Amino acid sequence: MARFREYENYDGLGLAELVRKKEVTPPELCEEAVLRIDQLNPKLNAVIYRMDDAARAAAAGPIPEGPFSGVPFLCKDLVSAIAGVPMTKGSKSCRNYVPSYDSEMARRFRAAGLIVLGKTNTPEFGLMGITEPELHGPTRNPWNPDHTPGGSSGGSGASVAAGFTPMASGGDGGGSIRIPSSCCGLFGLKPTRGRNPLGPESGEVWQGAEVEGALTRSVRDAAAMLDATNGADSGAPYILPRPARPYLEETRQDPSRLKIGFTVESPLKNAVHPECVEAVKNAAKLLERLGHKVEEARPDIDGEALGRSYMMLYFGEVAADIRELASVVGRPLTHSDTEEATWALNLLGKTFSAGDFVLAKRQWNTFARQMAKFHETYDLYLTPTIASLPPRIGEMQQKPAELAFLKIINGLNLGGLLKATGIADMLATKGLSKMPFTQLANLTGQPAMSVPLHWSREGLPCGVQFVGRFGEESLLFQLAGQLERAQPWFDRRPALTKS
Repeated sequence: MARFREYENYDGLGLAELVRKKEVTPPELCEEAVLRIDQLNPKLNAVIYRMDDAARAAAAGPIPEGPFSGVPFLCKDLVSAIAGVPMTKGSKSCRNYVPSYDSEMARRFRAAGLIVLGKTNTPEFGLMGITEPELHGPTRNPWNPDHTPGGSSGGSGASVAAGFTPMASGGDGGGSIRIPSSCCGLFGLKPTRGRNPLGPESGEVWQGAEVEGALTRSVRDAAAMLDATNGADSGAPYILPRPARPYLEETRQDPSRLKIGFTVESPLKNAVHPECVEAVKNAAKLLERLGHKVEEARPDIDGEALGRSYMMLYFGEVAADIRELASVVGRPLTHSDTEEATWALNLLGKTFSAGDFVLAKRQWNTFARQMAKFHETYDLYLTPTIASLPPRIGEMQQKPAELAFLKIINGLNLGGLLKATGIADMLATKGLSKMPFTQLANLTGQPAMSVPLHWSREGLPCGVQFVGRFGEESLLFQLAGQLERAQPWFDRRPALTKS
């Protein structure tokens, strides 16, 4: 039994090595993970669907031989479909939806030997940088339960930070792997567009902005996971060259001297928390000590235009989702099927024209070209991951007066009034002001990572973001491994997990 008390001292590869050496069995690991969820999930609300019996059966074998054979794992309740397991997408409109198929990523997770224990909480349709859906209630941050773990992969972030599993899946359409990684003191890498598959039903999600991946405590787990999952599936719209060598090998190789541009200024020109500024400046000093050249520089991109382009994506995608879900629920959705802010986004999506949407989408190419020009000079771009410490639970929700107004407008389906009154800009400002740094890499398709190098004076994690050239996850993994060796974070654990 003593080994169970050491469970949190191992990452996924470490646990798999214990299994290979027969020092612990997959059923024992499964029971330890179940016990931890039993003990802490009532305080955190991170896991919203349990698969204990299925996990126990899978752990009993046979288990595929992979890098993570026998290791417990959790899947985000969005995009990663598991046959016969509910997938609510954080929305009451999908509370009865049960996929009849495995997504390709879910299949690859299992082929890597992972044992799936359940589904983790997410905001409705993954739309927020916090995880407080009306359907399941808010997920809380293990570092301080009064604060959010971020979103939209907030349930996964809280689960890994709390030690339920060493890794959990996430999707990133605007920062949804990197934001909770920053809030929860984890490593989170958003792969290049097309690096991981989205089949069998989707070729791309959110016009290619969304990419699937994982949140981990160690860099090497993230690298080994991407080694196991990357590559196009049948019908994929993007086929990227395979990496020259495994990403896991890259984590052991220090990068050559890099030239890194950094900024602490928000692209939306709003305030950035002093701790987030300090996190970047301390990271810059660490990079210089490691031999890299670091200087203040930003790409020539209009951040406010990027924010508007990103919100147009929201408007169109939510309107399409609401329309498409009619086939899932067997009837057209109504105002009462979703949260008020979600329905307002849907109305705005119907109000703007196809031409408006295409013009906004064309800007993505401009942003990508501007980033390519920036990378002619700089190998990487360093920013805060988010512009604040993890917000308090409820802090980013609509105020009572705003909610009352939305209810009236939504009930009357007055999308034109929403547009005319500037509510669209209000929703954009409210949603992006605390999290304005991550969307760039989604629109350009570039890989980006959040690295846990800073904790505030109050003990809250504060990540820093690095954006790399398109297709260059290898360089990000080299630097991440170097930073992890120089300033380790693995042994930092929330006090909640020690009680």
